[in-house]
Amino acid sequence: MAEPERKPVKRVERVVFDWEKNYVPKVQTEPPLPVSSYARDHVPNDYVYDGLDTPRVVAARAKRPSVETSQFADLRTTWTQKPDTYPAGFPYFVRGRDSVRSYISELFQTRITMYDGAMGTMIQKHKLEEDAFRAERFKDWDMLIKGNNDLLSISQPAIIKGIYEKYLVDGGSQLIGTNTFSSTTIAQADYKMESLVYELNYDSARLAREICDEVTAKDPTKPRFVVGAIGPTNRTASISPDVNDPTARNCTFDELVEAYYEQCVGLVDGGADILIVETIFDTLNAKAAVYAVNEFLEDAKVDIPLFISGTLVDASGRTLSGQTGEGFYASIRHAKPMCVGLNCALGAAAMAPFLKRLSDCAECFVHVYSNAGLPNAMGGYDDTPADMARENVEFAKNGWVNMMGGCCGSTPPHIAAIYDACKVYKPRPLPVLGPPRMWLSGLEDFKVDADTYNNCGLPFVNVGERCNIAGSRKFKRLIMEGKYGELMDIAKDQVEAGAHIVDINVDDGMLDGLAAMEKFVKMAVTEPDVSKAPFMIDSSKFDIVLAGLKWNQGKAIVNSISLKVGEKLFIEHATLLRKHGAAVVVMAFDEKGQAATKEDKVRICKRSYDLLVAPPVCFPPEDIVFDPNILTIGTGIEEHNAYGVDFIDAVKTIKEQCPWCKISGGVSNLSFGFRGANTIRESIHAVFLHHAAAMSGMDMGIVNAAEMLARHEVPKQLQEVCEDAVLNRRDDATDRLLAATEAEKEAAEARKRGGVVAVVKKASWRDLPVAERLTHALVKGISEHVEPDTEEMRLEIKAAGGTPLAVIEGPLMSGMNVVGDLFGAGKMFLPQVIKSARVMKKAVAHLLPFMEAEKRAKLEAMGLDPDQGDDDSQYAGKFLIATVKGDVHDIGKNIVAVVLGCNNYKVYDIGVMCTCEQILDAAIEHKVDAIGLSGLITPSLDEMVDVAKEMSKRGFKVPLLIGGATTSKMHTAVKVAPQYASDEHPVIHVLDASRAVTVVSSLLSEDSKPDYVADISDEYAELRDEYYASLEDRKYLTLAQAVAKRRDVDATRIAPAPASLGAKVVVEALEDVVPFIDWNPFF
Repeated sequence: MAEPERKPVKRVERVVFDWEKNYVPKVQTEPPLPVSSYARDHVPNDYVYDGLDTPRVVAARAKRPSVETSQFADLRTTWTQKPDTYPAGFPYFVRGRDSVRSYISELFQTRITMYDGAMGTMIQKHKLEEDAFRAERFKDWDMLIKGNNDLLSISQPAIIKGIYEKYLVDGGSQLIGTNTFSSTTIAQADYKMESLVYELNYDSARLAREICDEVTAKDPTKPRFVVGAIGPTNRTASISPDVNDPTARNCTFDELVEAYYEQCVGLVDGGADILIVETIFDTLNAKAAVYAVNEFLEDAKVDIPLFISGTLVDASGRTLSGQTGEGFYASIRHAKPMCVGLNCALGAAAMAPFLKRLSDCAECFVHVYSNAGLPNAMGGYDDTPADMARENVEFAKNGWVNMMGGCCGSTPPHIAAIYDACKVYKPRPLPVLGPPRMWLSGLEDFKVDADTYNNCGLPFVNVGERCNIAGSRKFKRLIMEGKYGELMDIAKDQVEAGAHIVDINVDDGMLDGLAAMEKFVKMAVTEPDVSKAPFMIDSSKFDIVLAGLKWNQGKAIVNSISLKVGEKLFIEHATLLRKHGAAVVVMAFDEKGQAATKEDKVRICKRSYDLLVAPPVCFPPEDIVFDPNILTIGTGIEEHNAYGVDFIDAVKTIKEQCPWCKISGGVSNLSFGFRGANTIRESIHAVFLHHAAAMSGMDMGIVNAAEMLARHEVPKQLQEVCEDAVLNRRDDATDRLLAATEAEKEAAEARKRGGVVAVVKKASWRDLPVAERLTHALVKGISEHVEPDTEEMRLEIKAAGGTPLAVIEGPLMSGMNVVGDLFGAGKMFLPQVIKSARVMKKAVAHLLPFMEAEKRAKLEAMGLDPDQGDDDSQYAGKFLIATVKGDVHDIGKNIVAVVLGCNNYKVYDIGVMCTCEQILDAAIEHKVDAIGLSGLITPSLDEMVDVAKEMSKRGFKVPLLIGGATTSKMHTAVKVAPQYASDEHPVIHVLDASRAVTVVSSLLSEDSKPDYVADISDEYAELRDEYYASLEDRKYLTLAQAVAKRRDVDATRIAPAPASLGAKVVVEALEDVVPFIDWNPFF
């Protein structure tokens, strides 16, 4: 019997303060400004960088080439113009005289402004080979460098400058992005070109600077601006590349910051006017990028506008790391981007609903540059300029955008067409700003405002306490034992029970707190049911706080800082947290100690507030959360009796004196003296929160959401007793509360003596048949019951004469098929798939000992020594995966490796930029059962064809799997499969990571492989026929003509018998046969 649902509770009206009542909505004339005085005062950038001598700038410039090596005659870092170069006032612009921020604000409110289109698409039109990438300078480079498009700014500058010019002149772009998408040390490491990063950025920016100035000189009323493009790198800070360790990462926040900072130096030295962090698939990478940008701007003492562009990867409208568009915006909002938007991944039509949602929530300008549709079967883009204009004009008509451009597949004609279609429409107006509000995020955004209520009907945010060593003995035991997987179940239960925010505290003298915080956060962000909620990073040690922040992609709250460290360090801590975008809990401590009285609470909080909101900190007041110290009542010490009412009164006064701040506290502290009497404790909390939250304005608190009571749910005999104690209304309040506690304990004992209470199952799904329970556990990522359920399934199959392997190939694989179907339908997103795979791993791990015992018994029965077998025999199969030559993208590949590894396949991931020889040699070395090729860029498709050809030449007999963003079933069937496929070793396209397990298991199963391969072969043959048929010129006859060509059928005529049976040699001249050959399969 399921636990009865709680009846809906009536919302309690909240107190409203004068500063809320008197707030006047703010009409914006420009987007929200960064905190620097240069931005707030609109100080024009003088474009003179020669004197920058901070250590990080000097270190970046140490990598610049000599004049003899550089393509430029000088390495200038000054780009200022004479004040009288062009007339004063809009639409004219002169560097050093005018503020870029002011100009862009006016421009984006005057007309929809055009950005450029795809750089890669234009480069591919030149059909450059390896020699072109190398040129003379890199002719002896010790590895292949074709595909490193950013290098062309050095080796083929005329091509890059020509592409810039085409977008500016033919496309009508007013802003041009630099050819620096991968110009970081992290991305260039794949080509061993880390030392070229400064030069790559400088040269690309300078080429853009020069052509922009040339084009502007021809029409000064339309000045052209250089936008320094900062890509996402080929690493993700939020997803583990290791199947066995969800806390593993292949880059750190600090490494990303260092790489991005160096990129900024080169871009700005080369003359960039604006910086854009683009194609964000992992918001943690973006947070590192904006941190680096703002550090550079602080060092350079200039104002350079920042644009930020996210990428939503599928129909779920989420980034690769699982965030919604609103969650993404809330996470980077602290950087005060001048413009935010979406690019890549989707065509304009598919992007529309997500762009609308971003436009609805963004406080700044909004942009979009979509792909030219979705990739076609051959990896190209089919949308014509007219197609792209038709779909993009809807954005302009609806008033969603201020800047538009194109991404993959777009060209100058596409941009020109979009411009012509949209130029008659007005740009998106800046929204009127409502009251300041705390805006947090996990995978999803969470706004703390007047409509925020908890499960008890209070205007109150529940901060879950159970992932706090001080808040849960179970949590402490598990973390000490290192059982992080079980800790995730605790966190998930809190969110399901009504916690809006998850508090994480691992402070303990017997625990390495920094390592524990990092591990917990890195694991928690991979758990969708946990990380959909924002985190409160909670520690008394500031280094632990920072460690947690650097692994969290959302906007978190830090708990806590205080004046007990002195004003100087307090300001340093607060400034650093503001740069990281965190909200902050400020404890009511100062140099003298903890505030206990109302007067001290108010005094310390007001002093802290004044320091925080003023320069140099400039902390957003809505992100300040004061904790005025909830102290324990009912201790028997008289002065403690007023602690509850003093807190309640202090809350109201602090809120009156500190507009827009929030108030929090550890609610369980209040009833600490009544440990073990949960009914009493929750009753005290319910009464306290009614007064503190509804009557005085307390906004949030650390609570056990599952056990919270609304005030009306408190037993009547306890309501008055608890109220007397909380409000200190009677001298004997503590004695009466103690008496009530004793009475409750006696009642509890009586209930125990009344008999054994049946254990209630947590959820109704536990009553399903075992196979359905396993499917449910896989889909929901629930690991709690998977081992006993797997064992029950094993015993059931054994009783029917089956083996442990049948559990995997039957119910478990059926469950993973459901996961794949849901993912394909957009009803599950990537982190959930990973989580499902890890549940599968746990189930398989339970079955392995039984499978091993079965194998040993068979070998012994055959008279063989089971200990002399292959060490790899425990695996379901061995799989090699690689990103092909010329391609450095590996995120999708890593995810496939994780999913297969969780399903008991031994995966050999040999990395990126892998040549055909490396792939095939490794396959032979490891004796793999199947090979997977991955690629994201279009040229990778040709490399896959080459690998298939070579596999055929070398006599391989293993299946070949094809996957990646630009791959398709059609391309695989038409181009790849004919080079290698047979019934023994097919070539199969794998749509996404969730399908990999089904495909591989089908191929490696002796029972299912023949039918599976036959079905695939038939399907691919039909696809090839369909493709080749589409290439023919079709000439249709009229109905009358077709009828006239009809032949009569004489049923009496019988076909003659052949003159001879069997093979017959026919000798003909080759030239006579050529006209009858169908050449389509050869191309």
